[in-house]
Amino acid sequence: MKAEQQYIDLFTQCEAMICRHSADVLNAPRAKAFADFEAAGFPSQKVEKYKYTDVAKFFAPDYGLNLNRLEIPVNPYEVFKCDVPNMSTSLYFVVNDTFDTHDNPAAQLPAGVVFGSLKDVAKENPELVKKYYSQLADTSKDSVTAFNTMFAQDGVFMYVPKNVVLEKPIQLVNILRADVNFMVNRRVVIVLEDGAQAKLLVCDHAMDDVNFLSTQVVEIFVGENAYFDLYELEETHNSTVRFSNLYVHQEANSNVLLNGMTLHNGTTRNTSEVTLAGKGAEITLCGMAIADKNEQVDNNTFIDHKASDCTSTELFKYVLDDQAVGAFAGKVLVREGAQRTNSQQTNSNICATREARMYTQPQLEIYADDVKCSHGATVGQFDENALFYMQQRGISLKEARLLLMFAFVNEVIDKIRMDALKDRLHLLVEKRFRGELNKCQGCAICGSNKKETN
Repeated sequence: MKAEQQYIDLFTQCEAMICRHSADVLNAPRAKAFADFEAAGFPSQKVEKYKYTDVAKFFAPDYGLNLNRLEIPVNPYEVFKCDVPNMSTSLYFVVNDTFDTHDNPAAQLPAGVVFGSLKDVAKENPELVKKYYSQLADTSKDSVTAFNTMFAQDGVFMYVPKNVVLEKPIQLVNILRADVNFMVNRRVVIVLEDGAQAKLLVCDHAMDDVNFLSTQVVEIFVGENAYFDLYELEETHNSTVRFSNLYVHQEANSNVLLNGMTLHNGTTRNTSEVTLAGKGAEITLCGMAIADKNEQVDNNTFIDHKASDCTSTELFKYVLDDQAVGAFAGKVLVREGAQRTNSQQTNSNICATREARMYTQPQLEIYADDVKCSHGATVGQFDENALFYMQQRGISLKEARLLLMFAFVNEVIDKIRMDALKDRLHLLVEKRFRGELNKCQGCAICGSNKKETN
């Protein structure tokens, strides 16, 4: 049986159950998504966009799904104690693919701001959610997006009204929790109206020593003169598989920073597609991956310059050890009429062993004549001259390698526009390179994770 057939059969048998435990707005596109998925199946590695990740292989095992929405017996506010010095956030949780509804008195948002269960908001204000849900995520163009649209029953809806500024960042913690091999399908919709400003930190954790597969689709709408930062920090374990598809639409003079950091994982496939639709829009798209053992990190990005006077800055860095595999494919498209585009794309990588593998494919396609565009990629090992220089001054070889790796990824960390988070990431990355267990101080979730991660 092909991998997709079990899910075609599952959806056919359980469609009524799936819809019953969700909302009408989320149910509306399911039929089309199912038709698109049934027609295309999982993409093979012959598909250019997925040439570095065998999608069907990861979906082939038998995973449990909570389609009947049974309650998970955990109160994350009791077990999760994030201790990032000097960082005050409004804290929320998603347990597997269900927004946690336990009250958090510390999470106080300005009037008009919405941050809550996608399913519940869609029931209470269907016209608002309908305006945005599944508008950027085209199920006919991506089978993983179609799969997620078929099965997602809940997730997160974030809405910031016109000219509202969130002074305090929002922190969302995704918790994977199960006693058997398990699949989750999350959906996230983020809307910033004109002039709004917000920062969102998303952290992925796995509580249990089982195999997890998670899919998530994120749709982000950023209005004119709006500012939005999204930081994603993945700290799971070697038996987790993550497929994340992120779609961003920016209006005129908007400013967006996307920074995804993978510190611990099994297999990660991130897709980021950004459309600069309004004049003067600016995107900074960053990524960092630290991988060892047999871990795999695959980032595929697409930045579409549709309007004039837009700026895109793209920076991805990988440090690969042991038999780890990294992949980066980034395309920048400058359309006809998108004059005075300023675009820079950089992918730099270190393979610490001969067995580590890195595949990189930067692409630049230009149809305008008044532009400043550059792109490039490097793959190499440690600078032997630098290692020799440091050893001559009494620094051990191991410490010299650590210093070089830390300096290498530091450029990505420094793009962060939250000082407390930046300081915390410096510490976490240093511990990761030293092979220490990467636990948040006081975090019972990280402390309960028995899976080997160093």
